[in-house]
Amino acid sequence: MKKMFLTSSFVDVADLFVEFAEEKCAGKAVTFIPTASLVEDVKFYVDAGKKALEERGIIVDELEISTATKEKIDSTLKNNDYIYVTGGNTFFLLQELQRTGADTVISEQINLGKMYIGESAGSIVLSRNIEYVKEMDDFTAASNIGTFLSLGMIDFYPVPHHTNFPFKESVEKIISIFEEEIDLCPISNTQAIAIHGDKFEVWDAKT
Repeated sequence: MKKMFLTSSFVDVADLFVEFAEEKCAGKAVTFIPTASLVEDVKFYVDAGKKALEERGIIVDELEISTATKEKIDSTLKNNDYIYVTGGNTFFLLQELQRTGADTVISEQINLGKMYIGESAGSIVLSRNIEYVKEMDDFTAASNIGTFLSLGMIDFYPVPHHTNFPFKESVEKIISIFEEEIDLCPISNTQAIAIHGDKFEVWDAKT
């Protein structure tokens, strides 16, 4: 059964992930993919996410897919317990996933039941097509992208950082443009989309 935990800001909902996992996370190994952040100026969330995982006893195995060999990508994704894809530029991320074939391996692993954690761009890329986030991300960062068709692991379209600075305006624009066309699922930094099989619900970290 597919198990996916999609976030805007993992550090803000890390305790929810432990609840979502329904197992002892300590000692598990996660393939940590920071690729989306490579073309961004702001990338504090990469270290924050890594630290949040480590504080919960999870072993972080970083995999930079833009420079790793196909053999390394294949073995790392298959051998570790979880897959985590950070935020950053969704278009650059998809370009590198497609170029290296990591998109296929990740999709296969999700279908086999491996737990997937997405943060912002890492959440968006599971949708069928990422063109809807052009208002949020600079698509020119991916000059060699072949298609905006993405992994298609989910039937809806996450919109991260809903109501949160500095994306508040761009998120509202995405919603106003696409809310009648596609099934959007906006989430704030303190919310997560918990997916079990074909069912999903939005969890809130606020008490």
